[in-house]
Amino acid sequence: MFKPLQIIDEKDKILRRKAKNVDFPLSKEEKDLIKQILKHLKYSQIATKSEKYKLRPGMGLAFPQLGILKRVIVLVHEEEENKFTEYVIINPEIISHSVAEVAACEGEGCLSVNREVDGHVKRHARISIKGFDENGQEIELRARDELAIAIQHEIDHLEGILFFDRIDKNKPFYNEDEITLI
Repeated sequence: MFKPLQIIDEKDKILRRKAKNVDFPLSKEEKDLIKQILKHLKYSQIATKSEKYKLRPGMGLAFPQLGILKRVIVLVHEEEENKFTEYVIINPEIISHSVAEVAACEGEGCLSVNREVDGHVKRHARISIKGFDENGQEIELRARDELAIAIQHEIDHLEGILFFDRIDKNKPFYNEDEITLI
């Protein structure tokens, strides 16, 4: 039985607080919640499921968006139609990044922001991160373009930052000569 998650809205002050590192082993509740998030995100990207359960499409979710101030991010990336790769990164840390920057051409969205926000968010085009999986095993991951944007967006949630905080008020949009838009 699938039950959509109750995602916190941007007005909730908890989204502006820094999350704390997670201790291992994870509790059964934490592991179950990760599974629930993975299913929610996957369903949100499958048209028939998103319509059935009235889900807004989303690629990632951080624990703070559920009111839990722990450093856990979960992403479901649709590599090809109906072919998904799941990422669970606990205590993530960006260890290196490219100088090159990108922005989502349509702008970013967020499951906690229930309104349109115009503007581009500059992100690193490529990042390397380290963290842990659900079993406490250290992992390293390299990401580029869309996945790199999504991971940086979710890590921002762990710092109490919302994507629109990063939109330049004086220059909210860029053109292809200034930045790569994907």
